[in-house]
Amino acid sequence: MTVDLIVPSLDHLPGYADALRRGWSPDTVRKEAAREQLERIARDPAGFVASLDDPEARGGPITLPDGSTVPRLPGFHRWLWDGAFCGSVNIRWQPGTAALPAHVLGHIGYSIVPWKQGRGYATRGLALLLPEARALGLPYVELTVDPDNLASQRVILANGGRLVERFRKAEAYGGAESLRFRIDL
Repeated sequence: MTVDLIVPSLDHLPGYADALRRGWSPDTVRKEAAREQLERIARDPAGFVASLDDPEARGGPITLPDGSTVPRLPGFHRWLWDGAFCGSVNIRWQPGTAALPAHVLGHIGYSIVPWKQGRGYATRGLALLLPEARALGLPYVELTVDPDNLASQRVILANGGRLVERFRKAEAYGGAESLRFRIDL
């Protein structure tokens, strides 16, 4: 399996949009994100692609699942590519510290299209993103996962993650139990 991380581009946008139309979402918390992104792509494809690389947090505020908004953190997305679109992985951080605001569940998020799950793509995508996280000067990254998401836990553990706590998500995310893992860089 050859899976690469690529910088989002207009050349690869049709594959991304096709995955959204087929029911995949890059946001594992806000399912309406797929519809919203398709609308943004239809209005301004170049602007949409540019918004996925925002290391200076110039984009607008972020809408949480409860509808509240919070300031955007610096971050960027990468797409997983094996000759076709496979999924996405993203990182966000707070300048000058590895700590994250309480409303941010983790540094890294990832989502693989359903038709390519179970093939190691998430494990590979996370492994490819970790050097980029290290280059940002982060000493570690944190990822959160629902207790019943064993596949995602295996992805994190395969990349050197260790469980650091069980906690309750902020009310904006429904207050459910979650697990926080840390990967030292």
